[in-house]
Amino acid sequence: MSRQMRSGPVIMGCALTLACAAPASDDARVAEASVAETGEIEANHLVPSTPETLNWGWFPIDKEPVLWIASGETVRIETLTHVGATQDEHPVEFLTGLGVPREEILDDAIDFWASREGRPREGRSGHVITGPIHIEGAEPGDMLEVRVLDIETRVPWGVNSTSGRGGVFSPSYPGAREGDEPLDIPAGRHLIRTGDADGREVAFFSPDIRVPLAPFMGIMAVAPDPVVGEPGVTVPGVQGSRPPGAFGGNLDVKDLAAGTTLYLPVFHPGALFYAGDGHGAQGDGEVSGTAIEQSLTGVFRFVVHKGVTIPAPRAETPTHYLIMGIDLDLDRAAREATRLVVEFLVEEKGLAPDKALSLASIAVDFRVSEVVDLTQVVTGFIPKDIFLER
Repeated sequence: MSRQMRSGPVIMGCALTLACAAPASDDARVAEASVAETGEIEANHLVPSTPETLNWGWFPIDKEPVLWIASGETVRIETLTHVGATQDEHPVEFLTGLGVPREEILDDAIDFWASREGRPREGRSGHVITGPIHIEGAEPGDMLEVRVLDIETRVPWGVNSTSGRGGVFSPSYPGAREGDEPLDIPAGRHLIRTGDADGREVAFFSPDIRVPLAPFMGIMAVAPDPVVGEPGVTVPGVQGSRPPGAFGGNLDVKDLAAGTTLYLPVFHPGALFYAGDGHGAQGDGEVSGTAIEQSLTGVFRFVVHKGVTIPAPRAETPTHYLIMGIDLDLDRAAREATRLVVEFLVEEKGLAPDKALSLASIAVDFRVSEVVDLTQVVTGFIPKDIFLER
């Protein structure tokens, strides 16, 4: 089984006040996750992917948590790709038909597939999501810090789907216009093997093309506050998993790999964290509508910051601060990302607003992280090394 190991996250320095607020309690902090002799990062808890821990296409706000933890604890979370687990055909027939050997099909996929009939579908999307996890002390108005300590693949394969009317070519794409032509290609599912090649983890796209494996969770979320009429909310109390929002969700920001930290606002007691939509590799935009859809396991540490309020997801890598703008309109997502970058530079770095906008224009890269999930994500990448005092 293939796996990805990376260095631990760099936590935002005390110049960044949102990450320096006190956690829920000093006693809640536990020792840093250690690397055992096997090379596996240890965790305080495990959440397996079972019919009881998995959700199909939404983020329940009133489901009994699958795990209760203290702030500062680490959890190993198994996730299951929807590919092979949600279609009408039995997973073994479906996946072997794509070329997956029977021994590489997870029993979890078969168990979840067998549980589909009793699951509500109205207002839901297609992702399979693990959770929720209740973090003690988290309350509305707080911030949840999610440190991504490790991501590993559970199986040595993933699937990418393409269609002439999918992804950015879909008629439901927010930027679609009357008269737009679909792409003239047949619909297809592409099995992509993953594994080691010359000492590095890669996706074997074709005999002549190897793509570096860079696994991450496309979905990391807290329980949202669904309001009918907002993106993905057509049924009261049900937030479909397709569009990301202030709660995180289907952000599809490929940079949120092992060694990074995500910050989310809290809307419900316990935060109620979810993870899923594992990707073995993805380009910015995810233009076909899917990445290398792959079952992954992640190790996460959760820290509650009391009384710290942020308007939208933020993140950091060892080299950058990431500020996300989310909107149905790509132009407005870029505008929102810029506004939030300016606010960040004013509030966390002490710049005057005009200087903040100037710096954003000359030093910050704004990237289109995803454009296929109804709401679209533009991420501002602020380099850390431009600040002499961090």
